[in-house]
This record gives sequence, structure tokens and C-alpha cells, in this order.
Amino acid sequence: MDMKGVLVAFVLINLSILASCGAPRKAIDVPFWNNYEPSWSSHHIKYLNGGTTAELLLDKSSGTGFQSKRSYLFGHFSMKMKLVGGDSAGVVTAFYLSSTNAEHDEIDFEFLGNRTGQPYILQTNVFTGGKGDREQRIYLWFDPTKDFHSYSVLWNTFQIVIFVDDVPIRVFKNSKDIGVKFPFNQPMKIYSSLWNADDWATRGGLEKTDWSGAPFTASYTSFHIDGCEAVTPQEVQVCNTNGMKWWDQKAFQDLDGPQYRKLQWVRQKFTIYNYCTDRKRYPTLPLECTRDRDL
Repeated sequence: MDMKGVLVAFVLINLSILASCGAPRKAIDVPFWNNYEPSWSSHHIKYLNGGTTAELLLDKSSGTGFQSKRSYLFGHFSMKMKLVGGDSAGVVTAFYLSSTNAEHDEIDFEFLGNRTGQPYILQTNVFTGGKGDREQRIYLWFDPTKDFHSYSVLWNTFQIVIFVDDVPIRVFKNSKDIGVKFPFNQPMKIYSSLWNADDWATRGGLEKTDWSGAPFTASYTSFHIDGCEAVTPQEVQVCNTNGMKWWDQKAFQDLDGPQYRKLQWVRQKFTIYNYCTDRKRYPTLPLECTRDRDL
């Protein structure tokens, strides 16, 4: 290759790097059993296509759930889901990361069902040191019952980013320097569940579950985990060493310009509740809200 060819290749490689700046690595499709196991009511989980797809069933007797086999401190966690169709009022499908300590950390997706023809609500929340109360609610820009869509979390020492497909719908920055706790020393497992929550899930509990439509089914595939395994204090220390993993690199320490524009699109078009703008509940703006650039 001559010098001109070398220069062209150099430019193309760097353009490729810039184009992918801030976007997590592509999720790898793996079967359920590679990373997960049932956590309760295992008889309400069906496995299809050799375990590449799992269906969670909810009826009047029970819901069900599963959890990761291992605990992680930082990484990229993704799952493709197709939610309960039809009249799903009162039904909640959850996908979340959580530690088990008393002052636990947690990162939540909760999909709140609705009456036929009414849209799902996606509620997210972040708990740090046992404190939550950071709810955000959005409508999705597609019907999540018709096809599989990717829901993922990128978590490093700088930020937590929650994605729907490739769209960041929420950012929670590390703001411990201004007194806000951040999840950095409690390994978390990944959980998912399908359960009846008609005491609060749909219109504050006014809409009850119509059991004539049971069993309700939520489908899952692409059980991707790319995280730093941690159980012992020594493993926690290793995972806390910046620069060792791809998610520690500069490209993943903040959203890039296009990602911030996507986030603003979600805020302007699809957000129906944001604790950062709830002045009745929080007369004083929570400290992390300005840092997150998520108003």
C-alpha cells in the first residue's frame, strides 16, 4: 500500500471510531442458560429454540422471575423483550440490576401495562445507598408488544446510561463529589420478573387485572451480559480499577452530541413524568439533575 492508501485507511479507521463514540459494544445473542437461572416459580417459565428464547407466564396463581448466575460491578447488560399484548392493565414486567445489602443499589426498568389500545408506560428508577424516589416515566415510540426490542444498561464509574434500542432514555452521572451517592462498590445481579401489581401499576391502581386474558406472556431473547464479575472484596477492587475495561474508556464517560440530542428528543416527545421537574415533590432541585443534563 502506498502512502496515499495508508492515509486513506487511517482516516477511515478514525471516522469509524468517532462514529461509534459513546455507543456500547454490540450485544451478543446467547441462550438463557449461559447467564441466567429461574429465581421463583420456575414452572411458569417456558424455554423455546434450545433456550434462545424464554417466555414468562403470569396467571392468577403466580408470576415468575429469573436472575443472573453471577454478580457484577460495572459493564453492559442487555436483553431483548416482547411485552404482554392485549389488555395488560395491572401487569408489570421488570428488568433491573440490584445489590442485596440493606442500603442497596438498583437500576430499574419497569413496564407498566395498560388497557387494550392504551400505551405502555416505561418507568425507570435509580437507587443509591438505599435511596430511590428518582422515577422517570415515558411512552415508547413503538408498540413493545409487536416485536422484540433491546433494553440495556451501561454502567461504569462515570455514569449509568439506560438505553431503549440505541436511544439513551436516561443518564445518571457520578455526582458523589457534590454529595450524591453513586453505585460503585456493591456488585449487582440482573433480574427480571412478570407479576401482578394492580394495586398501583395502572392509573394508580384504579385499573385492575382482567384475569380472563390469562395467562399473560412476556418473551425474552438475547441474554447479553458483558460485565466485571465481582463477589469478594478483592474482585470489587479489581473492577474498580479504571481503564481496564472497554466501558472505562473516554468514549463512554459521557454521551456524545448525537446521543444527547436523542435524549432531548425523548424528553420533549415522550416523557410524561420526571422527578427532576416535579417542584411540588422536590421544591429544591435534586443535586444530580443539573449534572445529568436531563431537565
